[in-house]
Amino acid sequence: MSKTSKFSGIISLLLAAAIIAVMTAGCSGGKRPDDGRISIVATIFPQYDFARRIAGDRADVKMLLRPGMEAHSYEPSPKDIIGISKCDLFLNVGGESESWLEAVLESADNPDMKIISAMDCVEAIEEETSEGMQSREHHHHHGDEEDEHEPETDHHHGDDGEEDGEYDEHVWTSPMNAIAIVNQINRALCELDPDNAEFYCRNTDEYVAELTELDNSFRETVAGSKRNLLIFGDRFPLLYFVREYGLDYYAAFPGCAAETEPSAATVAFLIDAVKREKVPVVLYIELSNHKVADAIAESAGVRTAQFNTCHNISADDFAAGESYLSLMTANADILREALN
Repeated sequence: MSKTSKFSGIISLLLAAAIIAVMTAGCSGGKRPDDGRISIVATIFPQYDFARRIAGDRADVKMLLRPGMEAHSYEPSPKDIIGISKCDLFLNVGGESESWLEAVLESADNPDMKIISAMDCVEAIEEETSEGMQSREHHHHHGDEEDEHEPETDHHHGDDGEEDGEYDEHVWTSPMNAIAIVNQINRALCELDPDNAEFYCRNTDEYVAELTELDNSFRETVAGSKRNLLIFGDRFPLLYFVREYGLDYYAAFPGCAAETEPSAATVAFLIDAVKREKVPVVLYIELSNHKVADAIAESAGVRTAQFNTCHNISADDFAAGESYLSLMTANADILREALN
C-alpha cells in the first residue's frame, strides 16, 4: 500500500469519527467561537506564534502539535479534524510531513476557509546531503526503519539537486522567510475581519520591525566572525537559515531524518571536522536527547549548545511564554559563540 493510500484510509476513519463526535456534541456548524472572534488553526508552532502575535485577542488561535511532541510523527485526531474543518484561517507547512492534510481539506465543508501554506509564501529549496552526513538515499519520513549505512562523502554543503527533488519544509528558520509568512497571515486576517484591519496591520508592522532587527543581528554576527562553519551533532532542519546568511555546515542527519544513531564513520567525520576547523561548539536542536552532540563534543574537547529551529517548543518553554522571536534571539547569542 502506498503512503498516500495509507493516509487516505486513516483519514477516512478519523473523518467518520469526527462526524459522529460533532453529531453527539450537537454542534451547530458555525465556524467561529461563541464570542465571534476569528478562528485560526495552525499545524505547528511558528505559524501559531506568528498568528497570535498579529491577531492578539481578536482571534482564537490553536496549535495542533502539542508542545514537546515530535513533529514528524503527528497524526490528526478527530478533534483536530473538526477544528480544521470549522476554522476561518488554517495555517500549515505544506510539505511531505503534512501529506495527511489533502484528505482532510478535501472533506472539509467550509468553502470560506482561508488556507496559508508556509512553503507557498517563499521560494522553497531542495533538501541536500552535506559531506559526512548519513546518506540521503536511506532517509525516510514518519519513522520508517533505517539500515546501518556509511555516510555520503561526495555531496558538499551548498550542492543543488537532490535525486528525488524533495523540498525542505523548514522555511521559517530564515527570519526573512518568517516576515513573508507574517505578511501573508496579516493579509488574510484583514480580508476575514476588515473591522480590525488597522489593529492587525499595526501589530504586523511592529513585529516585522522586530524580525528585521533580528535579521540584522544575524548578519552583523556573521560579518564580524572569524569562521563560517557550524557543526550539528543532530538533524539539520536549518538549510534556509544557513543559505540566508551564507554559512557552511556539517551535520549528522538531514532535517526530517528518522534516524537517531549515526554510523561510526559519520561520528568520526564530525569529530575530525571540529578538531580541524577548531569549532568551539557542537550544536543540537530542541527536543533532542543530544547524545550524538555530546559524544562528538567530548571527543573533540569542546562544549555543546542548543540551537532552536522553532519547529516545536518544549512544554516548559511554552508555559513560560517563549516565542519564535525569543528563541531566535537566543540563537543569535549561540551563533556568535559558535563562529568565533
